[in-house]
Amino acid sequence: MSTFQARLHKPKPARRAMVALALLAGTALARPALADQAAPAPEAGDEKPEIVVSGSLGALPLKDVGSVFGFDKTLAETPRAASSVSSEQLERFGITQIYDLVSQVPGTFTSSFFGTGGALDIRGTPGEVYFRGMLRLENPGNYPTPIAAADRIDIVRGPASPIYGPSKTGGYMNFVPKTARAANGTYAPDPHGFIAYDTGSWARSVLKGSITGPGRIGDHQFGYSLYAESEDSGSYYRNIHPRNLVLSAAFDTDITSNLRTEFGGMYQKFRGQQNGGWNRLSQDLIDNGNYVTGNAANNLDTNGDGQISRAEARAANGGKGLSIFGSFGCGGGIGASGWTDACLKANYPDLALVNPGTTKLSKRDTLTGPNDKLNNDQKTFYFDLIWTGPGKLEIKNQVFYDGTKNLNENYYGFSQKIDSYVLEDKVVISDSFTTSAGKFSIQAAPSLRYTKFNFADDFGVELWNRPDITTGYTAASTRQLSTDCDCNYSDYLKGHYLDVGLAGLVDADFDFGLDVIAGLRWDHVHATSTALLTKYDPADYPSVAQATGNNSGLSWNASVSYKTPIGIIPYVTASRQSTVVAGEGAEIQPTAIAGGTFLSASRLYEAGIKGEFLDKRLYAALSVYKQERTDVVSDSPLTNQSIRTKGVEAELRWAIDKHALVTANYTYIDVVNISALTSGGYFNYFGIGDMVNVKDPSLYLGGSQIGYLFPSTNAQARRPGIPHNVVSATGTYAFDNGIAINADVSHVDSVFSSYSQTVRLPAYWLVNAGASFTTGHWMFRAVVKNLNNARYFRAGGQDLFGADIALPQVPRNFQATIQYKF
Repeated sequence: MSTFQARLHKPKPARRAMVALALLAGTALARPALADQAAPAPEAGDEKPEIVVSGSLGALPLKDVGSVFGFDKTLAETPRAASSVSSEQLERFGITQIYDLVSQVPGTFTSSFFGTGGALDIRGTPGEVYFRGMLRLENPGNYPTPIAAADRIDIVRGPASPIYGPSKTGGYMNFVPKTARAANGTYAPDPHGFIAYDTGSWARSVLKGSITGPGRIGDHQFGYSLYAESEDSGSYYRNIHPRNLVLSAAFDTDITSNLRTEFGGMYQKFRGQQNGGWNRLSQDLIDNGNYVTGNAANNLDTNGDGQISRAEARAANGGKGLSIFGSFGCGGGIGASGWTDACLKANYPDLALVNPGTTKLSKRDTLTGPNDKLNNDQKTFYFDLIWTGPGKLEIKNQVFYDGTKNLNENYYGFSQKIDSYVLEDKVVISDSFTTSAGKFSIQAAPSLRYTKFNFADDFGVELWNRPDITTGYTAASTRQLSTDCDCNYSDYLKGHYLDVGLAGLVDADFDFGLDVIAGLRWDHVHATSTALLTKYDPADYPSVAQATGNNSGLSWNASVSYKTPIGIIPYVTASRQSTVVAGEGAEIQPTAIAGGTFLSASRLYEAGIKGEFLDKRLYAALSVYKQERTDVVSDSPLTNQSIRTKGVEAELRWAIDKHALVTANYTYIDVVNISALTSGGYFNYFGIGDMVNVKDPSLYLGGSQIGYLFPSTNAQARRPGIPHNVVSATGTYAFDNGIAINADVSHVDSVFSSYSQTVRLPAYWLVNAGASFTTGHWMFRAVVKNLNNARYFRAGGQDLFGADIALPQVPRNFQATIQYKF
């Protein structure tokens, strides 16, 4: 599509927002004929009564949540774009990974981080994961987030409230684990739980169970909730074999009449592999499955150990190497246009494939090799002490620990190891009081957050295209990894940083409908990072080997909403949020500390309208926003880019009656990489489509070509892999005889796989459907994923490698569950 055509087809966010606004306003006038009787309004000074709408699967925003600001507000009352997905929704729709959430929540389309669902992409940028409101360590794809262990997942779009500390621009997923305490503060009268077994396509095998109940030590009562999950499954993709163990425990007890504790934790042991997807990417491969075959010459493994070391890779092509920057050697510059067939034949023989050809490629065959591994041990603990004083005074001390031990090995040339942890202590002092004018709430939260990192990786010679995935790895295409020899790393960093924070929030909720929330936070971060030079490859010695420094940042939030008599709540929000720019292992580079650029900032402007109608059976929300990183000096290309985003999000949830629930979502997003647009060039790997003056790709697929792209317009600097428009809808109906049916459908626009915009991944419809039968204590469920057998792809590592790789998605498949509840 030409630039002119792209402009003609460019969606109009303002027009779409007006249409959605008109629909929302119309629902406010709808007649509540289908609704059950809502609970009576509380009298002044009383607590809000718990409202239960049968058949809603917990999808309606009826309960107070603290995931956005920390105040006891429902999502409908909260002046920010946010959604919740309940455990009932997860169960009914067979949601097993974060990629499934796109049909449930707007703004959450997620590209592939090498096949592992660690965190959502929210509003077009990598998001974060919180655990009970506490920020976990970075997890772009170190391990799959165990969403089945959640009682609820809250997804907040846009940066976190100042009360939660430094956060990213796009948003976050707050993981709320199963708890021992009911919403009204009591313990379950009797033990209850379930045990279930999941099976399905490609030898899926998952055993899980949960039990929640009361306990007693002497005369002292407590509540407990235990969850366990064990998976040992196969995969549609060859050489992928996920094994996962999750253990979770939560305990609650009242120490005295006004002092209680909540404590517990989660342990996860994951053993699997990352999946780079298809290499040797071209439009012909995406459209027709035509793959360029051919093996590399086996003349580089000079010591005969079956691997290509860094030194052997550098010695190739007469010392020019296998990973070549720019096309200088062919008379060009830092771009790819200088490469030609004649120059390659004359000067770079070791890049050529010795037996080139073409074949139809199966989607099951990907870049993952038989010796690749992704091993992660995650330990998470929390301990809260909550003291309640006179009136509504509460002082909560939260201690939180999250630790990662990770080993990631991919024999095309990338390896990584992490041994990092974070320990945070936060005190939240809150109070509220009611006057004749309304209800006023305040929070103050001093905090200490200490992060210690030990991180190493090797990306110096990533040979994405050298392996022929139709024949597998050979001695000519297998890279010696730094984690094999404990040598030749690109990064080997040890260090720590301490964030001293102080935050305050005020909520003024006036009786006439006006609600004002304002917050302020100050963070002072002291950081130290040291590069262990003896572990480095000489070509990758850092310019700064050790640094210690300080940086401070101010965050603020201001939100105003108004609850109208007809149930519509318009709101506006503006915020500035500080961000610690760290990598996949929570590491900070010494150069960033020395330059004072490891603490950045983002800004959000958002306006929206929400409403609850039909006696709270119908919820609708619309938001329009613009957000961006205001400081673009420091940039982590795969985890924390400098991004400017604007978009529209609409959401509708309707419990029609006790049997039926329907939802609908719409997302329009335009996301631009500010660094790519303003820095005069953007570093990337070149793919087949970038080598515009080379007719025979077999002449260079034995190595990697890297250099700079030069986007000069917003359209050219759009972040790849993120669609402009995503539309989704879900529906479920539960019959009185125990049978329930469900379906969800999504439509996703086509996207480019890389910033060079040479390969376009097709648009697609995705349909999932399922049914369950409950009788007595037993439940039987079957779900068909990709019912329409759509052929579709996700961009992979698109911020650096998108011109070389993309991940084909799985075809039609099924899951089945048998569950016993007690």
